[in-house]
Amino acid sequence: MRVLYEDNHIIIVSKRAGEIVQGDKTGDVPLSDTVAAYLKDKYSKPGNVFVGVPHRLDRPVSGVVVLAKTSKALSRLNEMFRVGSVDKRYLAIVKNKPKEPEGKLENWLVRNEKQNRSYAYDKEVPGSKKAVLNYKLVASSTNYHLIEVELLTGRHHQIRCQLARMGCPIKGDLKYGAERSNPDGSISLHAFHVTFEHPVSHEMIDVKAPLPEDSLWQSFRDVADKL
Repeated sequence: MRVLYEDNHIIIVSKRAGEIVQGDKTGDVPLSDTVAAYLKDKYSKPGNVFVGVPHRLDRPVSGVVVLAKTSKALSRLNEMFRVGSVDKRYLAIVKNKPKEPEGKLENWLVRNEKQNRSYAYDKEVPGSKKAVLNYKLVASSTNYHLIEVELLTGRHHQIRCQLARMGCPIKGDLKYGAERSNPDGSISLHAFHVTFEHPVSHEMIDVKAPLPEDSLWQSFRDVADKL
């Protein structure tokens, strides 16, 4: 865990791929507990430390996670993420080059709870939710392509599902059509950049998470630094 920003009301950290943001049936220690322990130690706080979770990243995804240190911040952040007033940018590494260098994807997603995956449709179907994102091809190497994604809605596995539907499954994402897994179990999707109005002070918060340290991500570092 790396702290990217902290004040009295919020703390923003960089999540490693493989970490869970909030507790689940695995029983693994979630990032929220790790942050609570960090705050308890840093400020020598007695008793339990409040850490609220207004949004999540999938376990195999890395990058920016915004957490609340107060209930006031949590309730306001919950609403901000719900209505889409947090600007969220992701980077994805894919093997197939998109047909168009940039565009908007609009699909209707249906979540299958048993399979823990979503299915994308071109029109509304029973049980579906509209999913919208903007994408842009920002770099290419010999074998892979780097896509920047602006997430406009927050659906289950949205980026993974929509990029796969476009013919560009994310590297390592076997669930959505990648040819092989990544050695560390990650998928090559990184929550790179968030911008939003602070829920209490109303100043603008602008935070980027450093790229994962593996060589493929680092080969795109110069490009990412300019985004």
